[in-house]
Amino acid sequence: MFRPGIIGGVVVRELVQHSDLRGWLAELFRRDELDASHHPQMAYLSVTGAGAVRGPHEHVDQTDLFCFIGPSRFNVYLWDNRKGSSTYRNRMVITAGDGEPKSILVPAGIVHAYKNVGSVEGTILNFPNRLYGGRGRKDPVDEVRHEDDPQTVFHVD
Repeated sequence: MFRPGIIGGVVVRELVQHSDLRGWLAELFRRDELDASHHPQMAYLSVTGAGAVRGPHEHVDQTDLFCFIGPSRFNVYLWDNRKGSSTYRNRMVITAGDGEPKSILVPAGIVHAYKNVGSVEGTILNFPNRLYGGRGRKDPVDEVRHEDDPQTVFHVD
C-alpha cells in the first residue's frame, strides 16, 4: 500500500553541533529558514524510553517541527496520507538522534511515529505551529490517532 520514497513538504535538516570545552550547542530552527505558516506557536519536550514508540498519528492543520538530539537514537516513520499530494502513499524512515542530530518538519496530513531504537531514554523537542487544544486549551485537539486502531495500515518496524 505504501512505497519507499521522498515525501513532499517534509524537511530534514542536519543539526550542526558546535563544540568546545564547555560542551556543545546547535541551532534548532531559525524563523528566516521556515515558511511563516510553520512558525512555532509553542514548544514541548518529551522523553521516550528505550524501545518505546510514539504514534502513529497525524494532524489535520498542525505542522510539527521535531528535533532529535540524543542521547538516544530514533527511527522516525512518515507516511504521506494526503490524497492530493504528488507523493501520496510514499513512506520514509529517517534515523536521527545521538550521532545524527536532526530537525524534521512534518506537515499536516503526514502520518508520523517514532521509535527509540537506542538503549537509553531519548529526548525529543517539538515546536508545532498550532497550540495544543487551541487558545486556553478550549478547542478539540488536532490529532487523528492510528496507534489504537488494530486495523491500521501504519506500522512501525
